[in-house]
Amino acid sequence: MQSSSSGSSITVQHCGKCGRKDADGLSINGSAQTPPRKILAEISGIFDFAGAWPASERCAFEKDMRVRQDFVTAEEEQSLLQEIEPHLRRLPYETSHWDEAIHGYRETEQRNWNSRNRLILERISQLAFNGQAMPYVHVLDLAESGVIKPHVDSTRFCGDTIAGLSLLSDSVMRLVKVSDAKIVPYWADLFLPRRSLYVMSCLARYHFTHEILVGDLATFQSKLILRKRRVSVICRNEP
Repeated sequence: MQSSSSGSSITVQHCGKCGRKDADGLSINGSAQTPPRKILAEISGIFDFAGAWPASERCAFEKDMRVRQDFVTAEEEQSLLQEIEPHLRRLPYETSHWDEAIHGYRETEQRNWNSRNRLILERISQLAFNGQAMPYVHVLDLAESGVIKPHVDSTRFCGDTIAGLSLLSDSVMRLVKVSDAKIVPYWADLFLPRRSLYVMSCLARYHFTHEILVGDLATFQSKLILRKRRVSVICRNEP
């Protein structure tokens, strides 16, 4: 399946049995991207699967782990950052986290937004939560050298779905099946371009660890993805 626009396009690969009728907005327009468009043109799809995936689980995973590329424009990205940055500047980067999952980060939560950014957040809420997102939005600022280690989010703080908007940098998220020692692990790398939105729910959220790759480990389809400072705007639903 291929989705195209007036600019470049990428191929969306999936198992073909999931009943998906569209590419979830996976077209790439002509806006600036990082890494350079030459590398993006060489990337086929947003998933890179590894290991012996059961066919039914792979289908369910693709339904529960969605990405919309170019969910916001460059102008909308700047609008969000202009409102976020004054709060973040007052915070130091932290070297530890209560569950040891994150290093080199700073974070805040925000409920009140200006009218333009509220419209962006309402779009996320409608797409991912049928308009029922929690009122507080989590903002996570990961330094260029920062690390998000493999973890499964606690169910104490939110429900079965999270939606994350990636600002300032491309990145690679790795999701690894949580299993006992008798099962050979399998995993998927997910390419998250700058200004994209991911929606993680159900199977992908509860049965896979997720992490953001850093440095030389941040490769996708054997191509190095130069991850810089990354700000995530994360919406959740009620537990």
